[in-house]
Amino acid sequence: MTPSMITLLVVAGIVLLIAIGYMNHVVENNKLEKARLKVELTDRVRRCSEVSETFPGQLMSPGLKHLLTRLELNACQRLLHLDKNSAPVKARIAELNALVGQGESIPVNNPPGPILTEAKAKDVRFLLETLHGQITRAVQDGFLPTNEAKRWIKEIRHLLVVLHIEFFNNLGQLAFQQNQPGQARLAYERGAQYLRKQPEPAMYSSALKEMEEQLARANSLVLTKLEPTKDEVNELTEGLKTDEADADWKKKVIYD
Repeated sequence: MTPSMITLLVVAGIVLLIAIGYMNHVVENNKLEKARLKVELTDRVRRCSEVSETFPGQLMSPGLKHLLTRLELNACQRLLHLDKNSAPVKARIAELNALVGQGESIPVNNPPGPILTEAKAKDVRFLLETLHGQITRAVQDGFLPTNEAKRWIKEIRHLLVVLHIEFFNNLGQLAFQQNQPGQARLAYERGAQYLRKQPEPAMYSSALKEMEEQLARANSLVLTKLEPTKDEVNELTEGLKTDEADADWKKKVIYD
């Protein structure tokens, strides 16, 4: 074997080792990417399901339910592509396909969830933010058309306003029931200010008018509580008479 042949064999061996190393690197990267994508899609399925199941019934519509079902179905189908033998994913896809096929007739079984505390309002707001994120990702994936996504994002903004309207109204009514007109006034003031700041205040003119009427009612009750009653006026008058009598007596003592 000539030196040139030995050199060629050495070079070929080195190239082969580099090729094997590169292929191993590509395979490892593909495995990591597949694992990463699987985790991401599993999380997206969970998030869509969470919003669909826990969103308050008074804010959930058939259209929104249908959208969430479609988003979850898309994530499940992509997940099945990564793990073709997953029985749970196959079963879930069958359920979701049946629901999507019902269109606007899809059942909405979410129970109403009154927004009575700030913590509850924050929880619902978080669900809306989650939905916004899922819509954005679906557009990036090419699953959801841009015009449809824009329509739903506008609807999310509207639902956020409706959430605040319900929250402030509930706070105000609860304060009235507890005979705390000052707290009711604060709730309706916050609600009215929030509605006036909306980009399209005309959409919520009716809600604003109602909130301002309740604010006026709270103001009236606060002023009424501050006014002394007839008995209090009498007590105050008698107290003043006593003070005057004491003052006259002291003057007599001083000047006598």
